Amino acid sequence: MSLDLITFKPGLLEALALDQRKHIHLVMIATKPDIIKQAPLYLELKQRNELVLLGHTGQHYEFNLSGGMIEEFGISPDFNLNIEGPLHQKISQTIGRLGDLLVELKALGKIVIPYVHGDTMTAMAVSNAAHGLEFASVHVESGIRTLTPKREIFVKLLENFDWNWYYTALQDRSNWESGSIEPYPEQYNTRAVGPGTGLFCAPVTLDQEFLLNEGYPADRIKVVGNTVTDALQIALSNQSKSTIFEKYPPLKDGFIRFCVHRRENCSNSQRFTSIFSAIEELVNANETVLLISMYQTKVAIEEFGLQSRLNALINKPNFIYSESWPYYTDVIAAMEKATVCATDSGSMQEEMNIMGIPCVTLRYGSDRSETILDGGNVIAPPINGPLIAKIIRAAQSEPRMKNRPKLYGENVSIKIVDHVLELLEKEPLFRFEHHRLQL
Repeated sequence: MSLDLITFKPGLLEALALDQRKHIHLVMIATKPDIIKQAPLYLELKQRNELVLLGHTGQHYEFNLSGGMIEEFGISPDFNLNIEGPLHQKISQTIGRLGDLLVELKALGKIVIPYVHGDTMTAMAVSNAAHGLEFASVHVESGIRTLTPKREIFVKLLENFDWNWYYTALQDRSNWESGSIEPYPEQYNTRAVGPGTGLFCAPVTLDQEFLLNEGYPADRIKVVGNTVTDALQIALSNQSKSTIFEKYPPLKDGFIRFCVHRRENCSNSQRFTSIFSAIEELVNANETVLLISMYQTKVAIEEFGLQSRLNALINKPNFIYSESWPYYTDVIAAMEKATVCATDSGSMQEEMNIMGIPCVTLRYGSDRSETILDGGNVIAPPINGPLIAKIIRAAQSEPRMKNRPKLYGENVSIKIVDHVLELLEKEPLFRFEHHRLQL
């Protein structure tokens, strides 16, 4: 068994053996978005005096991607799986090491309830490990599926850039189609979690629709909103403590934020270079631009020979190239001054809706298409730089995109915990058909 490879808080397993409570609520984190969205849920379970563990896979271990967030939310992992290596090894290590721990907990007579988030590798692997031991997961941010505008929409846009037509066309559901594997591999991950899920916590009714169409039981699907709203409220309450504008004074007067890290963008020369060219065009037009540098961003810049062009941008006073910031409060404090956010991130699309800031999604489709159908977000397909820049400029000056209705609810962690505890009073979270049919 691989328990020796896991780092535990001293005395943890012994304390669990002595604890008389039957259910262990296991909140799993691994990446920066995991921490942001799972921390409020973990804190809510702690406040309810439930037996709760916080598990970290070790995937994001750097301070700016993990440690700063953990410090900021005042949480401390009970164990770390210490995974490492290429993606397939991280997946197998997560399944193997967590599976061995779950065997130990099951032998203690415990029923483990993993809380997994979104479309991450961790969600997929943890759900897999738990399902094999008859433990059903609570899938936080469940049902996110990508919709993509039909090809003819993009063809018409390329032939004649008509912003009003394009903005309106994107809000017509009949112009969209499903089935994309992007974002990759996240769309695989979120789908793979489904069969091992005992409670689907869908952010919006559109996600509920996707899950129902895929055949999941209606009584186990709850539309609750997104826990990012809880995390964002914590950050907003602390934003007066942020010193981010002392570090980056130009941001105070408004800026365009770029973050580009999706594999399909960063592994394709045309897509990444198109986005990079749009950044150059905006900077040269005297827009203040912030580009967040992530691992995939750096790899793409090097692989596609863009370092000299990046250096030229860095020499301009209206361009900021920065590593990911360690504190979520700084991110939110800065974004209050953003005029538009150009991103291939999923979470940023949600956050911009909550904050009322226009969003431009640098993909061919979106797994938060509700924000586009609602009018606060648009697709900028990474076909060429001038097209992307035009869409960003149009979104920046479009009053209809600002302060759209907030889609992701409030007090979401409270709702999720309420649903879990109510369900456990009635029947097992892991449910065979004799449970469901009550026969």
